Amino acid sequence: MTRESIEAAGRLPPGWERRRADDRRALSWRTFVFGSLTPRRRGNRRGEATEGLLDWYEPHLLFLAIMILLMSVTDAFLTLQLIDLGATEANPVMAYLLERTPLLFITAKMFLTGAGIVVLVALARARVFRVIRISIIIHWCMLGYVALLAYEAWLLRQML
Repeated sequence: MTRESIEAAGRLPPGWERRRADDRRALSWRTFVFGSLTPRRRGNRRGEATEGLLDWYEPHLLFLAIMILLMSVTDAFLTLQLIDLGATEANPVMAYLLERTPLLFITAKMFLTGAGIVVLVALARARVFRVIRISIIIHWCMLGYVALLAYEAWLLRQML
């Protein structure tokens, strides 16, 4: 009998080991890099719901995440410029941090934006109230930042 026929019949001789000797689940840098460049699972297993976490995300989400972070840096810079010209911070928490020190303001802003983006990208396939995919919310965040930056640029022109 061949190995395939034995496995198909479900009868294995005593001591017959089907598993490989090396553990393919062992993690290393090679595993991380190879798995990132050539992900195996781009969809869920065996008919699971599409809201699960995966080891591969759409490439445009990386672009959106980087753009939101860059726009957050630009927002912080423009906010500091506007504060120097006499404007006030509308967010009371950020206004308190800005009063303490601008470095604390910038650090908190970058941390909160970065942590929020990481969570949103990790849950990009999930749905809010079973209606709106979180990846759509990421797009809305980017559009919100574009509008905010346009408003701040307009304010800056008005104050100069």
